[in-house]
Amino acid sequence: MTEPMVKAEGVHKSYGAAHILRGIDLEVQNGEVFCLVGPSGSGKSTFLRCINHLERIDGGRLSVDGQLVGYRQKGDKLYELKDSEVAAQRRDIGMVFQRFNLFPHMTALANVMEAPIQVKGESKAVARERAERLLDRVGLRDRMGNYPSQLSGGQQQRVAIARALAMQPKLMLFDEPTSALDPELVGDVLDVMRQLAEDGMTMIVVTHEMGFAREVGDNLVFMDGGVVVESGHPRDVLTNPQHDRTKAFLSKVL
Repeated sequence: MTEPMVKAEGVHKSYGAAHILRGIDLEVQNGEVFCLVGPSGSGKSTFLRCINHLERIDGGRLSVDGQLVGYRQKGDKLYELKDSEVAAQRRDIGMVFQRFNLFPHMTALANVMEAPIQVKGESKAVARERAERLLDRVGLRDRMGNYPSQLSGGQQQRVAIARALAMQPKLMLFDEPTSALDPELVGDVLDVMRQLAEDGMTMIVVTHEMGFAREVGDNLVFMDGGVVVESGHPRDVLTNPQHDRTKAFLSKVL
C-alpha cells in the first residue's frame, strides 16, 4: 500500500475558546480530487491552512506524503520545525486562495516567475520558459505582459493557479477559488482545475461549486461544526445524503 498524499489523524484546532476543528480524520490518495463542502464556519478553510502549516494544529497528527507537517517526532513527543524547515515543506504544496494575492507591481509573467527564482534559485531563463508554458496552459498567452489591475478577476485567479504550479507541487490546495468571482468568470477557472484533475494532480478543493464536485471529484467530505459529518463519492453524497445535517445543507445549495 502506498502512503496517502494527505493523512489527518484526530486533528484539533482552537482559537481561544473557539474549538474550530474537533478531531478530523481523513485520507487523500495520490492523484485524487478531494472536495470539502459545508457551511461557513465549519472549519474547511482552517483545515486547508493546517495542511501547509499556515495554522498550527493543537492536537492530532497531519502528514503530507508520509512526512509530518510542521513537526518532527522524537520518541513520543512532537517538536515544531524551524521556520526554514516549514518553508521547505511548503515548496511542495501549492495553494490558491479566495483572493488572488498577486504582486500588483509585477506582470502576470513576473508573478509566475518570482517564486522559482527566489525560493528555488532557478535561472531566469528556466523560470521564464516554465511560466510562459503555464500561462499558455491556463489560457493567458496573450496576457503575460499585463499587470493584475489590467486583468479580470477570473484572469487573475488563473495567474494565481499558474503561479502555484510554477513551483511544481505534488499537492494543490484550493480555498474557494471561485467565490470572489463574478458568475460569468467562474467557468474559466473551473476549466483549468478540470484539466489539472485530468492530468493527475492531487487536489483538495474547498468549494461551493457542487456541479464541479459532482463532475470532477473523487471523494467528498461534508463538514459542520469542526467535524466530518458525512463522506463518500460526490455523486452518492450529493444525490443520496444519509445524515440529516447534510440533507438540510444540500437542500439550500442544490
